[in-house]
Amino acid sequence: MNYYDIPNTDLHVSNISMGCMRIANKSVEEVEVLVRTALDCGINFFDHADIYGGGKSEELFGEVLKRNPELRKQMIIQTKCGIRPGRFDFSKEHILSSVETSLRRLNIKTIDVLLLHRPDVLMEPSEIAEAFDELYMAGKVRYFGVSNMDSMQIELLQKFTKHKLIINQLQFNVVHAFMVEAQLNVNMREEVSLNRDNGILNYCRLNDILIQPWSVLQSNSWNGGLYINSPDYPELNVKLKELGDKYGVSKTAIAIAWILRHPAGMQPIIGTTNPEHMIDTCAASAIKMTREEWYQLYLSVGRQLP
Repeated sequence: MNYYDIPNTDLHVSNISMGCMRIANKSVEEVEVLVRTALDCGINFFDHADIYGGGKSEELFGEVLKRNPELRKQMIIQTKCGIRPGRFDFSKEHILSSVETSLRRLNIKTIDVLLLHRPDVLMEPSEIAEAFDELYMAGKVRYFGVSNMDSMQIELLQKFTKHKLIINQLQFNVVHAFMVEAQLNVNMREEVSLNRDNGILNYCRLNDILIQPWSVLQSNSWNGGLYINSPDYPELNVKLKELGDKYGVSKTAIAIAWILRHPAGMQPIIGTTNPEHMIDTCAASAIKMTREEWYQLYLSVGRQLP
């Protein structure tokens, strides 16, 4: 496993993280095996959210830590807040309450990184800053970041808080690659040239914000459809198989290696609940595909270069 030092922090993180959204329907024993497998693979970063499984995902993970308290020292634990039924909520009251609930569920004293989950257009940045200050001074959160925000939303929030926003979670994979499509099609009238995210990729690189790609194997975010082995992406799967054979890994590992190859130094979140798939996918960490291979995969979903 390869590692990054997140700028402006003391966090030394694995370049692949484990996403805990889907563990809610597992037993504590199954979650423990999965967590230990991730640690054995070199993963030290675990991503949660207060809404995953209605809170059950955090509870199960916390039970693992209760049974195995020594594992906490090997982990960097991140969680998110701000999504409520039918609305988003970045109020100070909700942020503070969410953190207290997550700490209790996770059975920990401090959250390493807290992210605001999705943009709340009614947010009051000064109120968020007050919440961050209280949580930091109380030792309940060490670092802060965001999820699914564009550059101007981050700029607005950063203006009011003294805490450096260190992470932004964004949907990104070889099929969902709007962040790079607009960069490759500059000053053109075609649909693909539209800037859909206010230049968030370059913004994060300029401001030392680690991008954590989510939904790394899904062709879309609304039904969870996988592009791996999908008949909708025949050329892509042929190329994934070809490169998998070359590097001696699975198509899934190649798909993750494609994300890792980008010089932004992203940290993809893998959400498998199968220990064997975890081991298989983590093989991506050691792969450095060529520039030619990266572009071949990019074009294999029907794109064209300008």
